[in-house]
Amino acid sequence: MRRDRDPGGRPRNARPRDALGRPLDRAGAEGADEARVPDDLTLAGPDAARLADRLLRDGRPFHAHEVLEASWKTGPARERDLWQGLAQIAVGLTHAHRGNARGAITLLTRGAQRVRAYQAQAAGPADRDRPYGIDLAAFLAASDDLAARIGRDGLAGIPAADLRPGLTPGS
Repeated sequence: MRRDRDPGGRPRNARPRDALGRPLDRAGAEGADEARVPDDLTLAGPDAARLADRLLRDGRPFHAHEVLEASWKTGPARERDLWQGLAQIAVGLTHAHRGNARGAITLLTRGAQRVRAYQAQAAGPADRDRPYGIDLAAFLAASDDLAARIGRDGLAGIPAADLRPGLTPGS
């Protein structure tokens, strides 16, 4: 089998996926594939935050993770912990949507720690509290609360809306 590769020779995963990023059978997936985030996505911080916010609110945390991961890989080095932490929280939400409580708790917690590391070294209040319009305090509080509730009660009683936190207020 020949692998799909980008112009630099890096492998791409062209396999169809469902709304939560789970691989679908290549043969039986015609028409079932979700729109993919391009492998070479490059967005400015505000655009990445808005798109990731919309994807999270639409219940597509796997796709939000891909947007946030692209920002971590293409953005300024000083923002690496911000984007990487947000991407990890999105993966934690993906695990929660898929029913994996342990993975959800681990990634929600790890991501929040990384975002807090970014906040600790941020240049000023705007970077620390609301980079690109992201309400870090509210998003981290939602992540912490969700991880604690999943750890205490499991995933069964978590309302679907709690698995769709937004990055920006009022979106």
